[in-house]
Amino acid sequence: MKHPVRVQYGALPYRFSHDAALEILLVTTRQSRQWIIPKGWPIKGLRPAKSAAREAFEEAGVRGRVGAKSIGLFSYKKMLDGNGVGVNCEVRVFPLLVKRQSETWPEIEQRVVQWVAPDRALTLIKDPGLKALVAAFVKRIAVAASKSTP
Repeated sequence: MKHPVRVQYGALPYRFSHDAALEILLVTTRQSRQWIIPKGWPIKGLRPAKSAAREAFEEAGVRGRVGAKSIGLFSYKKMLDGNGVGVNCEVRVFPLLVKRQSETWPEIEQRVVQWVAPDRALTLIKDPGLKALVAAFVKRIAVAASKSTP
């Protein structure tokens, strides 16, 4: 029996350092401590992009401008409980240009949060789908940046 795919929304938080270098924010998962991006279940009454932005605040304490269009998706198997029951999840990802990071946030005790350079992010991320999505995003930002400089 094939289980239905459950949809989640994720945010890819990014910012530019003082010397205009792109940085990406990663968080660890609660159980396996793998590096991922903030993501979660749809929030009733919120559009997908806003759901993603809310997750970014809850998991990493960041707020900013979220893109209305998804930049892609990746799939993974989420373990729902300790007895090995998992569901297949498809995460639709929205870019989040971070404007500020709070001193504290709901899940500060449960996760590690780290700003990293794009190449470091790609080294840390184990999930192949998420890695490909981040790589494509980084490439697109680089192209956009090269077009905007005279």
